[in-house]
Amino acid sequence: MEHTLRVALLGGGTIGRLVLEHVRRQGLRGVEIIGVAGRGSASRGAALAAQFGLQYASDRAALLSLRPQVVLEAASHDAVREHLVELLGRGIGVVVLSAGALVDDALRREAQAAAEASGAVMYVPSGGIGGLDALKTACLAGVDEASIQVAKPPAAWKGIRYVEEKRFALDSLKGPITLFEGPAREGVPHFPQNVNIAAVLALGGIGLDRTLLRVVADPGLKLNTHTIRVRGRSGIFTVVLENVPAPENPKTSWLACYSAIAALNELGSRVRIGT
Repeated sequence: MEHTLRVALLGGGTIGRLVLEHVRRQGLRGVEIIGVAGRGSASRGAALAAQFGLQYASDRAALLSLRPQVVLEAASHDAVREHLVELLGRGIGVVVLSAGALVDDALRREAQAAAEASGAVMYVPSGGIGGLDALKTACLAGVDEASIQVAKPPAAWKGIRYVEEKRFALDSLKGPITLFEGPAREGVPHFPQNVNIAAVLALGGIGLDRTLLRVVADPGLKLNTHTIRVRGRSGIFTVVLENVPAPENPKTSWLACYSAIAALNELGSRVRIGT
């Protein structure tokens, strides 16, 4: 008898909608979406759940009552901080898309301890980048340097507190400018919706303090462009991805959105290819 994984979505934004539209069109083998969770009755998740005929959970108690085996987090850093450890401690697996929250060492340690104690899995997908498998393998031999440049059109960086405080003139740029350059640990919290991928790369590689992050606003770009460079004992590699921005949210890429579906496919499959 085939086992079906009961999955709840946490968040009612672009990614949650994409997942539900994909399930409506094609389904997900081995996965059943059982509901949507958000914060309060006015959350976008409530409208999304109603549109797709799913139960809506307005708080954690209601989410737990749905009896999910896995929760796909597609909400925010705050949602990760609020729910991750509690869900893992109750034996519920969590797919973390807002991976930037994991730059908090204490949170990450608590989550790991909760997962190990309960047997639940915390899964951080690759998101909008590639090369993570090669980086993880290279780390076994030894990696000396790892960096990621995240370059996006100026519109993707609007409404970000750090950018506004630095008074970057995004509307009048004549060429690319660097908004931040430094360790991923320092930079990721400044851009909570834009550079979660840098946290993924750092956590899967040589760490938040040794991974260099460069954030660029470039008026000449139409695509979100990520450039990853790694040098170590096993060799050197460079990966460049030019990702189409999500139409409803230019801060994220379609590839990052579809990474959520790929993660659910992995969880629901008995056969896995690649690291």
